[in-house]
Amino acid sequence: MNTKEKIIRTSIALFNLNGERAITTNHIASNMGISPGNLYYHFKNKEDIIRHIFSLYSEHLRTHFKPLSIEHEPLEQLTQYLDSLFELMWRYHFFYDNLTDILARDKALKSDYIEFQAHLFEQVKAVVIGLRDAGVIDIEDTDTDELAHMLKMVVSFWTPYVKARRMTGVLEQKDIYNGIVKVLMLFKPYATDLSREKIAQLRDYYQEQADTTLPSIA
Repeated sequence: MNTKEKIIRTSIALFNLNGERAITTNHIASNMGISPGNLYYHFKNKEDIIRHIFSLYSEHLRTHFKPLSIEHEPLEQLTQYLDSLFELMWRYHFFYDNLTDILARDKALKSDYIEFQAHLFEQVKAVVIGLRDAGVIDIEDTDTDELAHMLKMVVSFWTPYVKARRMTGVLEQKDIYNGIVKVLMLFKPYATDLSREKIAQLRDYYQEQADTTLPSIA
């Protein structure tokens, strides 16, 4: 791992632990044991670091949420989506926590974010339609947009919602699993007779993960 990659990795860890607003480039450099000048050789400022993190975040979504394949069992693919979603929400949870402020400080990033969200909406909608075509859910064409929007909203605002209701403000891995359960609950009203039991089993599985995951040590 080169210095630039270490800066990104350290920044993500510090942002998640302390909140993005509390961390400066000096904090990042000090934590790594390098000079601020060394850090600025690789990144112009903190916003530059965040832009690179956003690129990693968006690439994860682009590569892990492709349309369902007719060659594989749809609920197995849904499980893979949910596992990837857990990894994404946990790895980059600082980004969700302070999204409005981050975007307000960087117009270029906000423009990229808006453009990417439009692309992501189409990806999520394609998954919804794929589940419908596979007989997993029964949903009208006119409702696919709304379900896609609701799925995106739960994912985008679940972690700040949890942290705002907790005195410590600390996010645990179990909270992400609980978020996955909420995502699955959005599919429940649309479940077909063939898939209703399997969706319930998936919900129980992720709820068990939430109930058995040990608290993080901060």
